[in-house]
Amino acid sequence: MAHALRLAARGLGNTWPNPAVGCVLVRDGLIVGRGWTQPGGRPHAEVRALQQAGEATEGATAYVTLEPCAHHGHTPPCASALIAAKVARVVTALTDPDPRVSGKGHAMLRAAGIAVTEGVMTVEASHLNAGFLKRVTQGLPFVTLKLAASLDGRTATATGESRWITGPEARRKVHALRMSHDAVMVGSGTALADNPDLTARDMGAVRQPVRIVLDRMLRHSPDSRLGRTARDNPAWLLHGPAAPEAARKAWEATGATLIETPETDGHLDLPAALQTLAARGLTRILSEGGSTLAAALVKAGLVDDLAMFSGGALIGAEGHPALGPLALTLLADAPRPRLNETLALGPDMFSLWSL
Repeated sequence: MAHALRLAARGLGNTWPNPAVGCVLVRDGLIVGRGWTQPGGRPHAEVRALQQAGEATEGATAYVTLEPCAHHGHTPPCASALIAAKVARVVTALTDPDPRVSGKGHAMLRAAGIAVTEGVMTVEASHLNAGFLKRVTQGLPFVTLKLAASLDGRTATATGESRWITGPEARRKVHALRMSHDAVMVGSGTALADNPDLTARDMGAVRQPVRIVLDRMLRHSPDSRLGRTARDNPAWLLHGPAAPEAARKAWEATGATLIETPETDGHLDLPAALQTLAARGLTRILSEGGSTLAAALVKAGLVDDLAMFSGGALIGAEGHPALGPLALTLLADAPRPRLNETLALGPDMFSLWSL
């Protein structure tokens, strides 16, 4: 199962709206087939593993990180494929919360006389597919907030200079994070200041993340990097009801997707925005800026993981803070993330926290 989970991780950022699943087929103590969900969500992991195993499937044990599907979608049910392949046993980590499956895949297998063992490495599988699980059960995507700052928590000098607080090893890690998420999201201030393209670069031939800008009045220029590449890599702009018609038409001409979003107190309604993105299939979003959006997501309780990059520099109080105001008066009210991982990246440090 641990091997199946490592295979499943290869699909993160590539399979939405489907989950990233891994499958390992074992017969007589030997691995005879391996598979993981392919880009776009098809073929499924079980199908890939069965194809690789060929005639060796009969009597084999299938280790699958998520309950095999039991419904006809774009492909036939994976539970039916395992039954047709005459596997003897299926071991799973999670029951699929999707109501079209939810226990039905396990029931199909048992009805066919296949031994089923559930709940193996459930915690690890739940963490791996946290985005899919959250989308199905809560109607929200899993949000990773990425912050890159100096040791004293500054993202730029007083003049706005920010390139580069962290080194090339840390920046490569950022691109790996982009690759493992369905989408990368920034606020309009960051888009205007940095003119980013938000792609995963130098990572080989990968499915690029959806690039999202929260831009209430569509201030970002259609002639920006995002606008000029919107037909090559998806760009979605979430805007308010009052966004100018001329700006909407200009962005539509680039091939970008415009999504009108409700407002609250003169700002885009973040819970509504994320619900809309989940409804469009996104399961994992990496939020990269800026400080205002970061603080708003934290205050709204919408951040699941915090990916912190600390560069070995001191900038001082006049620099730009990594996080905007949280309106805290008591230390007891401060969010207290849980540290999950630390990693040295050249002269910098990476830490991953759960909120």
